Amino acid sequence: MAIVRLSLSDFRSYPDALIDVGQGIVVLTGDNGAGKTNILEAVSLFAPGRGLRGNPFRDMARSDGGGGFSVAARLIPAIGEAPVDLGTGSEGAAPDRRVVRINGATSPSTALSEWLSLVWLTPAMDRLFADTAGERRRFLDRLVLARNPTHAHHATRYDAAMRQRNRLLADEASDGDWLTALEGAMVEHGVALATARRALVDALGARIAGEAAGPFARAGLKLEGWASEEDFKRDLRDGRTRDAAAGRTLTGPHRQDLLVTHLDKAQAAARCSTGEQKALLIGIVLAHADLVAEAVGRAPILLLDEVAAHLDPARRAALFERIAAAGYQAWLTGTEAVLFEAVPEQATWLRVAAGSVTADD
Repeated sequence: MAIVRLSLSDFRSYPDALIDVGQGIVVLTGDNGAGKTNILEAVSLFAPGRGLRGNPFRDMARSDGGGGFSVAARLIPAIGEAPVDLGTGSEGAAPDRRVVRINGATSPSTALSEWLSLVWLTPAMDRLFADTAGERRRFLDRLVLARNPTHAHHATRYDAAMRQRNRLLADEASDGDWLTALEGAMVEHGVALATARRALVDALGARIAGEAAGPFARAGLKLEGWASEEDFKRDLRDGRTRDAAAGRTLTGPHRQDLLVTHLDKAQAAARCSTGEQKALLIGIVLAHADLVAEAVGRAPILLLDEVAAHLDPARRAALFERIAAAGYQAWLTGTEAVLFEAVPEQATWLRVAAGSVTADD
């Protein structure tokens, strides 16, 4: 799977850009602030959600443009398959309303996950293991989505039912039957969320544990914060007064957390060095890519922003070799080309500067 053409219009720092790339590693180099991460963010919009920065869509439109933006891509789903044209963006009249088109037909954003899978690492994620449970949960859900396209549907339905329940609980004259119906929807979609997360954590943990020690730290994974379907039903029913007082739902899969340890050190990831945490993240993402490739027959496209920043030369070389050997497309950014001297010769090299992207031979 690979994106072979990317076009941007009024997106971030780009009034207009057309980028043709190969199906393997794509290296983007340029000064800080040149717009490298903007390109990765554009690619990340071909997943459900708001991309790798998580900003509102109105913030993605070029400040001196027409108020909207568009991003289009030509995707090769697999070798020998016909290309698919994907498009997304917003219009000036409704800057926060996302539009998605697949082969020219308007589609829901969740349909994107039926065509491709994306996983990204950014500098903001370097402290993921010391960050909030919500950030780790979002990271896990992106991994789950790559293997289970219906995951986004269940997350959307669960969140909608929970918001309605919270509003209803705030009303002293709330309708008990409606509360029961909303809680039923939360249980239905919440069980699906928790089950999919558990399945991925178990499969990923087993795969990593079975790997031989290598250049990247092996991560031990544990999911906590969920008991059973019956316990969830009971907690929702019996916890109405408590949740009304708190102004939010205090139990459910939205409270789960992904706990990560450094297996070979038997140490919590949050207590590891920055370099070790980066290596743990990379190890998880690479193992996940292999797992998805085997399970669904397509590997995710990797977006690795400044991934070489905290890696020594040996680990950088091992990362590039692993990606190339597996045949994954990976978009890599960095300020200096020397960081990527171990990248195979067949990579696409691009130079980014002030809203322009040119081939860097």
